[in-house]
Amino acid sequence: MTHGLTTARAALLERLAQGIQNHPRRITALIAALLLTGGGGAFAVASLGPDPAELPVHTLALPVESLASGASLADLTERPGFSLFRSEQVRSSDTAESLLQRLGVADPLAAAFLRRDALVHRNILGRTGRLVSAETSDDHRLLRLTARWAPDDSGNFQRLVVEKSDQGFVSRIETGTLASSSRLAGGVIQSSLFAATDASGIPDSVAVQLAELFSTDIDFRRALRKGDRFSVVYETLEADGEPLRTGRVLSAEFVNNGKTHQAIWFQEPGASKGAYYALDGQSKRRAYLASPLEFTRVSSGFAMRFHPIHKTWRAHLGTDFAAPTGTAVRTVGDGVVEFAGVQNGFGNVVFIKHRNEHVTVYAHLSRIDVKKGQSVAQGQTVGAVGATGWATGPHLHFEFRVNGKQQDPMTIARQSEAAAPISAAARPAFERLAGLMRVELSSAALVTQASAE
Repeated sequence: MTHGLTTARAALLERLAQGIQNHPRRITALIAALLLTGGGGAFAVASLGPDPAELPVHTLALPVESLASGASLADLTERPGFSLFRSEQVRSSDTAESLLQRLGVADPLAAAFLRRDALVHRNILGRTGRLVSAETSDDHRLLRLTARWAPDDSGNFQRLVVEKSDQGFVSRIETGTLASSSRLAGGVIQSSLFAATDASGIPDSVAVQLAELFSTDIDFRRALRKGDRFSVVYETLEADGEPLRTGRVLSAEFVNNGKTHQAIWFQEPGASKGAYYALDGQSKRRAYLASPLEFTRVSSGFAMRFHPIHKTWRAHLGTDFAAPTGTAVRTVGDGVVEFAGVQNGFGNVVFIKHRNEHVTVYAHLSRIDVKKGQSVAQGQTVGAVGATGWATGPHLHFEFRVNGKQQDPMTIARQSEAAAPISAAARPAFERLAGLMRVELSSAALVTQASAE
């Protein structure tokens, strides 16, 4: 019997060995599966540690100091205080109460102080556009009120401070230094220059400077095209980190009808003041300005028109500039006052004689600021817009005469000679600055293009 089992076992082992030789991979996989399954099951049910119920238990007690130790209930329930900040622009109609209300201040004592304080009346109330900031407590009581403004071009600003003290409110005037920084901006013309600058968040003062800067290159009344674009780098003057006002345009580029115009502000070493130049060093200043008013809406150009008084068609040999009464009128070039007084339909009028038999006429003035025989410089105020003489409303009638004949002022301005270019001594410094401005204008153009897309 034993021999029979041994023989059978031997035969079984021989067949198993033969199967492993014939199918080594299958047999190996089967063994691995059995081991993994068996091992996994064993791991799942095996307990490798002692029973938690049999572990010893110890209790540990330590003293902890109270966070409220020594504090009263009132101290614990009182809210922590905080400050609120807000800034506003002063309006001409502001009273102490209306200004504080817009600043989020609810403080009768502060309002009473502002009403009677001389410094506040002199420098805040009624001063349109001045920046005012308020710091208040969490219950909207005034802690500190600050107003900032730049009274002149000295580079300094004034700071009026109204502050709460143990004795009530006090006020004082301080002086600070304006910090200058530059900003890049640009826009694309869709309808007008001002619409484009508004859409790009560019201040009106910068738009005016752009128009003045390129006035002899571009007719902003008639030559703007949809799709024209501009880039500009301009100064921002800050007081205590707050933008207070814009400074001058540092560089600019205007692409009008496919033609590119560029300009840069540069002051030669030793010169009393700077000027604008093209990036090749040629001066942007001409013998004549393109307009006797700062950039504004023009009601009619150098053409035939239906005369509003005589009710007939006649040549309008000049340009009418619509503007509010009192708007300053400037001479377009250096010269001598030939006539200043009243003359027929012109009303109050000034004639200025320039060289080369050139004469300019400024009519319908509300006032005259010069006298006959007086020398005047380009840009000097000669009077103010009015409606005297044959005028249906306030405007300036402007003429440019050459040898007694009226000419288109824009054409004369464009053809007039330019001032001297950059000197040879200043050329290296100018080239360095021009290179920097080319990079900045390119960056502004990329921002404009990205915004448009």
